[in-house]
Formats: sequence, structure tokens, C-alpha cells
Amino acid sequence: MKVSKRCSSILGSLTLEITARVKAMKTQGHDVIGFGAGEPDFGTPQWIVDAAKEALDKGLTRYTPASGTPELKQAICDRYKKKYGLEYDSAQVVVSNGAKHSLFNVFQAILNPGDEVIIPAPYWLSYPELVKMADGVPVIVDTAEEYDFKMTADALREAITPRTKAVIINNPSNPTGSVYSRDELKNVLDVAIGRDLCVVGDDIYEELVYDCKEMVCIPTLGEKYMENTIVVSGASKTYAMTGWRIGYALSPVNIAKAMGNFQSHSTSNPNSIAQYATIAALNGPEKGVEDMRSAFDVRRRTMHERINAIEGLSCRLPSGAFYMMMNISGVLGKKWEGRQIGGSMDFASFLLDAQKVAVVPGISFGADNYVRMSYATSLENIEKGLDRIEAFCASLT
Repeated sequence: MKVSKRCSSILGSLTLEITARVKAMKTQGHDVIGFGAGEPDFGTPQWIVDAAKEALDKGLTRYTPASGTPELKQAICDRYKKKYGLEYDSAQVVVSNGAKHSLFNVFQAILNPGDEVIIPAPYWLSYPELVKMADGVPVIVDTAEEYDFKMTADALREAITPRTKAVIINNPSNPTGSVYSRDELKNVLDVAIGRDLCVVGDDIYEELVYDCKEMVCIPTLGEKYMENTIVVSGASKTYAMTGWRIGYALSPVNIAKAMGNFQSHSTSNPNSIAQYATIAALNGPEKGVEDMRSAFDVRRRTMHERINAIEGLSCRLPSGAFYMMMNISGVLGKKWEGRQIGGSMDFASFLLDAQKVAVVPGISFGADNYVRMSYATSLENIEKGLDRIEAFCASLT
């Protein structure tokens, strides 16, 4: 039996693969430090868990409308009104099984075969695959570390062709932690909208911003930006609800209707209990988010300082999310036990073998001179893991 051409061209998620490998090694008794996790290491706040228990006690376990309950859709609209001053109607909201599923729906709804989607690199590794799954063509635009890995208006302009349909803006970024300023976003998006492109704003890390930076939700730039933008976010990162699988997209009504119809025939509704829990998350206190952000900030600064003190390694201080792109250019070409480090896959593999430390190779994000480090782990693990990375680098010849 043969696999379809579509599925045979899709790569698996390397971050999930590495996370699974770390868990397996720990089960076997290995003392592994994992810097690959793409999820908060905090528990879901208790009031959210209590809301889920209450929903179970009430028997709210049946099908809901395919695109989400009216109550959750309204809570999402209320949040965008309160936080950003944006007026969305429930008909513009589609709730899905995580933000990744929301993005999948977006590309299914807007792309025809051969349509191009511009993706700034380093990028979240699922973006190109999600585009290909919708028969689209990912077009990668490299960004520079000295500009905090942010795409410029000129770079976007040069990448646009007659087949370009959309551009993705992940703000704050996974894997770089970069955050666009209002002016930077406006300059880029004026090019996109001037060429009648759809803007896909992935805002899943919107609450994890540091150093008093402003997180700019694209539609706040003005009406024309709102009309041409699909905003994607969810509960996973903000409320430590990764396993609950609730994401959502806000878009023009015709796009929302198309996504809702598509979802009704693919997955039907998201988990009912998780939807009721997410209402409690959106309407609940902000203390859990603030405590988590403060903890990440301390870890961020610690990791940044430690990495830049290791010979051959460097990194910039990210302004958002909980990732750091560690530049490994200074150790490329060196050898560990006679084996040469030719790129990020070698570095990650040798480091795991030598010191039981797991990082994500930058090649999976379109940046082979880097590895991604997550600081969604304890300070103890960060210190211990970086001690091992320092020892590994010192052993290279």
C-alpha cells in the first residue's frame, strides 16, 4: 500500500520527536536535561481545573457546535475588546483543537494549489508543513540576527510574486523570541496589504513579553489591517493549558464560515470540557499569567548571561515567548571524539550523547547555525544544563 504524495512530503515535528526521546531516556534512568520543551512547566491554574470539574459534574460532555460554544466565542470577543479595544462578533470566531489546528484550518480556507505563503526564518517548524498540507508553497525569507530576526518591508517586497497569497507574522516569535514594534509591523504590513495579501498573525505567545515591550495585535493598527488579517491564538501558552488543546482564529466572516464548515467535517467540535475550562481562563484573574511571566523573565536573563559566557557560543536577549536561539557558529568545524560538528544536527546529537542535554537543531527552523533553547524549565535545570554545555564545548578539539 502506498502513501499519498501529499503525506509523503510532510516532515514530522522534530521538537515533539526530541521531547519524546528525552522522556524515554528519563524512563530508562538517564539524567537528561531537556531544553526542547515548547510548553510552560507550570501547572494549569486551579480555578481553571475547578471549572473543568464543574463542567464534568454538570454533565457537559456532549457535542457542542463544531466551531465552539457560543459562551466561549463570546468570552474570546470580550477579551479582545477589553485587552485591545477590538470589536469582533462571535460569527468571526472559530474555536479549534489548539492553535496549530487553527492554523491548519486557516491555510485550508485561504489557499488554492500553488499559492505561495511567505514565512520569515527562523520559523516555527510547522509553518512550511501546514502550508504544504493545503497544497500551498512555502517561501522562506531569511532574517538577520543583528536585526533581532525580524523581517523588513524590503525583504517582504522582494519575496512577493504573482502567486503570493499570504504572509505569516509570528509575534512574539517561536523560535527567536523577537517582538515587532508597532512601526516595524506597520512598515511590513503596508507592503503586504498594498499587494492584497492575507496576513496570518500567530499571537500564541502574546502574554509572554518582557522589558516593557508592547505586544501589538495587528488589527489594532487600523481598520484595513483588521479586514486583511486572520489572528490566531489560544489557551496553551498563556494559561499553561497545552494538553487541553484549545486554540482559536478571528477572521472576516466569510473565512470563519469556511473554516467552521471544514472543521465540521474533519474533527467536529473541540473537547467540550476544555472549552468550558477556557471560559474560566479568559474570565479569571491575571495573577497566574503574571507569576509565570516573572519566572520566565528571571530564567531568560540567567540563560542569556550563561550562554554568552561560554567560548564559541552566543545569543541575543529575546523579548518574548520562552525560547532563545543559541548561535553555535563558533564551534562548527570542531570535533567531539573525532567526529566533526558540521551543523546543528551534529551539535544536538553529540551534546545529547556526551552530556545528556537535549536542544532542538536550528535546521528545523531554517537556521542551521543555531539551536533552540527553551527556558520553560527550572532555574536548577538551566544552571545544570548549561554547566554541561560548557563542559561539552570545552572538550571540543
